[in-house]
Amino acid sequence: MNSLPPQENLKKYINIDTCPVRNVISRFSGKWAMLILCILSENGSTRFNVIGKAIPDISPKVLTETLKNLEADGLINRKLYPEVPPRVEYSLTPLGKSLIPVIDNVIDWAIKNFSAVTSRNRK
Repeated sequence: MNSLPPQENLKKYINIDTCPVRNVISRFSGKWAMLILCILSENGSTRFNVIGKAIPDISPKVLTETLKNLEADGLINRKLYPEVPPRVEYSLTPLGKSLIPVIDNVIDWAIKNFSAVTSRNRK
């Protein structure tokens, strides 16, 4: 248990430039990024269309944007093969692979608490 006064605990969130939630966790905790990371973890190197088929409710534009963001953050690699038509595959970087155990813990929690969370009436 943390013995700091509550206002001291909140200081890590106050500074916009150093807030871990704003600057790190938010990059992979969005609706699509975590799913994409899971797909790449389970399937290894994966083509764009395969990722899109695995997430049928994501638009190609949003998939492209999310993949670019994950690549810019160093979580995934993009490999372009000089073929006709061009073939592009995505895979996890070592940094991305190091995140998977954390995501697995979140998924385990979600599975265990799915009914409790989804059964609540939303108004």
